[in-house]
Order: sequence, then C-alpha cells, then structure tokens
Amino acid sequence: MTTYNLTTPISEETIRSLRVNDIVYITGTIFTARDEAHERALEWFEAKKKLPINPSGLCVFHCGPIVRETDTGWEVVAAGPTTSTRMEMFEDKFIEAFGVRVIIGKGGMGFKTAAAMKKFGAVYGAFTGGAAVLAAKTIRRIINVEWLDLGMPEALWIMEVEKFGPLIISIDSTGENLFEMVNTSVEKRRAEIYKQAGI
Repeated sequence: MTTYNLTTPISEETIRSLRVNDIVYITGTIFTARDEAHERALEWFEAKKKLPINPSGLCVFHCGPIVRETDTGWEVVAAGPTTSTRMEMFEDKFIEAFGVRVIIGKGGMGFKTAAAMKKFGAVYGAFTGGAAVLAAKTIRRIINVEWLDLGMPEALWIMEVEKFGPLIISIDSTGENLFEMVNTSVEKRRAEIYKQAGI
C-alpha cells in the first residue's frame, strides 16, 4: 500500500502505476456526474457535440452535492458519494469516450467498468460513505456548473479541490478488484464455517 498525491490532469502512465489498496489524494479539477449527466454526455458524444468540460485526465465523482448560492457564488455544503453501480450501464463507454482517469464513488462497480479501466487506463477510488462534510472541506471552489436543467443533484459541478480524499484504489488498471477479492474471501470463509458446523 502506497500513498499518492496526484494533480489533474492525470496521465495514463501514472494511473497504471496504481494498485488496489493504494491511497490517493487528488488536487486540481474534478467534476460530478450521476445517471442523467452520464447519459447526456454520451448522447452529446454520439452527436459529436462538445462537452462543457474536457474530461480527459480528470476525475469524475459520483455525487449529487448539497450546494447553496451565496453573494460570491456557489458553495458546497456536503458532497457524499453516490452508489456507483447506478452508473455501471454508462461507465465503460464514458471511460472510452472521454479519457477520465479516476472514477470516485462508493460500493464499487461491475465487470464492464473494470474491463474498460484495464483497457483504457483508469481506476476506481472508493470514498467513505457518510463523510460528505469531509469531502466538502477539500473543495476550494466551484469553477462552474453545467446542465442545471437536470436538477441540482444531477448537474455537472466542476470543482477545484485540494487533497481530496482519502480514496482507496478498489479497482486498478490491471483488473484487480478489491470488492471481488473481499467477496471471494468471505465466501471461502463461509464454506469453512459451514463445514466445521456440519451444515
């Protein structure tokens, strides 16, 4: 396990050096995207429309932040991760189309996303659920917000962060998947316990 402090945009070479269980902190630009933003982004890509942000080398955060508008602009109150499996139907195409390097969320993702990470050079960084205020403290400012017509949680919030994390690398670009490793270990132990109990 190694700790990395990374600054966006992040290169594919850097991403391919990360391994499951590494700890990562991000400084620079990240953006939020949930179901509807993923869907629209891919529709725009198919239509050859330019996105309002260049995602290449950046981190996409599965999050619907709680924000408030002040005299000086938008302020993030809380930014907890959304369950990432909601984006599984989009994420492999999203990685391929836009070159994002770090997917941030909670709960892990499925086989299609892991395969795209291996092929194109991306990782999944798990952020602790319930630590929304901790996340907000690392957000220095909202650079911009796009697609507010989708609703505040679904909009693209483009943020400048400093040492955002800790993120635990849970799926790396070699195909290792911490969630699958834990599940395999649990099932193995369960079988041992059942055998000992005579079940």
